[in-house]
Amino acid sequence: MSDNRGLDDAPGIPDVDLTRPSIARVYDYVLGGKDHYEIDRQVSGALFAAVPETSQLALDNRNHLRRAVTWLVREAGIRQILDLGSGLPTAGNVHEIAHAVDPSVHVVYVDIDPIVLAHGRALLDDDDTTTVITGDIRDIDAIFADPAVTELIDTSAPFAVLAASIFHHLSDDEDPYAVAAAITARLSPGSYLLASNFLDDDEPRAKALEKAFLEGGLGTGRFRTWAEQRRFFDGLELVEPGLTYANDWRPDDQTPTESPTHTLYAAGIGRKA
Repeated sequence: MSDNRGLDDAPGIPDVDLTRPSIARVYDYVLGGKDHYEIDRQVSGALFAAVPETSQLALDNRNHLRRAVTWLVREAGIRQILDLGSGLPTAGNVHEIAHAVDPSVHVVYVDIDPIVLAHGRALLDDDDTTTVITGDIRDIDAIFADPAVTELIDTSAPFAVLAASIFHHLSDDEDPYAVAAAITARLSPGSYLLASNFLDDDEPRAKALEKAFLEGGLGTGRFRTWAEQRRFFDGLELVEPGLTYANDWRPDDQTPTESPTHTLYAAGIGRKA
């Protein structure tokens, strides 16, 4: 960001309901960012009360995303990425990670929060390989039909869809498996789906943090078991090492070895044959 002020002081921000927290802004606050309002900070308090190391949980997710995007571009040869539920710009954005390997990689960010669109467009104003759109992951057809997506993503060629920290914000009633299936159906051969989510691995703190998400004001944050999370990859071949704790997915020298939130987050990448 070029502006050192938070959203409370920043001009030109779209009209938002300041009585309702935003997943993107709460995540920004947890990561130590500045693009959030008082309501987001209040809601985050419930998360920190349940698990004081919640910020590390978010960092574990970002760390996995860094390794995964690097692998997709460098090792799997992917040159097109659709990032669903991308959140607000932060250190180590997906296009920055991808462009460090190959500056020609196309990236489309998608988020439901209008503030993400405003900040993203300002950040990417002079970047012709990367853009951001407003979209709802529950309407995959609309996302893939968006002109910005059709312009930058050639779905007849291999591409990657990132669904990092997004399926767990869909309740069972919203059928996240149908959303994952809709994404998989859109993948061309040789394409990939990344999914990373809160994990219920019988650790008591998982139940406490899930309750904080669901009852602390945000209203979303379903912690799912290993078996439940494997269903997101139905119809795909899991890339080694499979569905694992996020920090166990191809760790490098920047990956925490003793993260206090190690067992609260799972991640994997599936490939369409």
